[in-house]
Amino acid sequence: MKTMEPAIHAFAREPQTPEAIERFLAGREFPLVEGTSATFVYRGEAEAVFLRHMIFGLPSRQPLERLGDSDLWYAVLDLPESSRVEYKFEVMRNGASTLSEDPLNPHRSRDPFGLNSVAHGRGYVTPEWTRPDPEARPGTLEERRFASPALGREARVTLYLPARFRRTRRYPLLIVHDGGDFLNYAGIQTVLDNLIHRLEMAETVVALLHPGERLVEYADHEPHARFVAEELTPMLEDEFPLLGEPAARCLLGASFGAVASLSTAWRYPGHYGRLLLLSGSFAFTDIGPSPRGPMFAPVVSFVNAFRSRPAAVAERVFISCGTYEPLIYENRSLLPFLQGAGMKVRWVEARDGHNWENWRDRLRDGLSWLLPGPLWMVYE
Repeated sequence: MKTMEPAIHAFAREPQTPEAIERFLAGREFPLVEGTSATFVYRGEAEAVFLRHMIFGLPSRQPLERLGDSDLWYAVLDLPESSRVEYKFEVMRNGASTLSEDPLNPHRSRDPFGLNSVAHGRGYVTPEWTRPDPEARPGTLEERRFASPALGREARVTLYLPARFRRTRRYPLLIVHDGGDFLNYAGIQTVLDNLIHRLEMAETVVALLHPGERLVEYADHEPHARFVAEELTPMLEDEFPLLGEPAARCLLGASFGAVASLSTAWRYPGHYGRLLLLSGSFAFTDIGPSPRGPMFAPVVSFVNAFRSRPAAVAERVFISCGTYEPLIYENRSLLPFLQGAGMKVRWVEARDGHNWENWRDRLRDGLSWLLPGPLWMVYE
């Protein structure tokens, strides 16, 4: 099959007058996706321009080439179908560099560090169930603060109650690590509203957690597990009409939050029957010290222990990771240990990186399988 020549290469053989550049840019979306290639374009005077992307396995700082003597810069990258890539431009002027979003690309994502531009490979579509649906009745959010003896601090929890919440019914419980970030950057309230409205997910009471020292509390921290299992869960089961059985309790987390979810289930086996683990920071060692540094030391000890003594700490585990993440090896490596312990496991890979919209895009698959609504299964 003949390979498609990127349009920028054909344009490079023509005179690059300002008027010709304007004609080339007009009517095109950038990055310019042609088959499985993407042309990233920057226009402006600079000493050098670099593409700073989040694709593990490629140099994260790729130079753009100036088109002749013009102010147009470009780089062509392979971009497999259904890919989603976050990036910025690094622009060098007067010996100094600045990072910025792509001014030719309107697609943006947000995370706790700011904004990134987003490139979509052919076939990627933002899931429609992540967008507000006027037909879906919104659930309500309630803020709770209370003293936690286990954590030694005030705990903050945001509660989501489904739109048709009734005291005469009984509900599953979903506990979400990094709940504030899932609300702000993954649109989890909209996702819950839509999945419940479409009967794909059970009507569920959701506890969205707000950590203190996140990298401490989520790194196999015994006080955190005690807080979740011995303080938070009993308190919610006393206050709300919850089903109160392992199959109706689910822990969700991404990155270090996935570690916290698995380690809490490990410390309280059989207490949480459902786990949703997204891009877990499951660092481990086979021999020698870990290259991850001291911050990961508790995680490495925990994952090494789990790998040496795998146990069925839950009934079902949904686990996913992006193929463009540096953590893909660790997540793939954990899979046979989860399966070998006798847990029912569903594994999903996506052509995406370590980011909130990747995790958002996995929520429908995970929640509809772990806490299915009437469309898939009636709770017995």
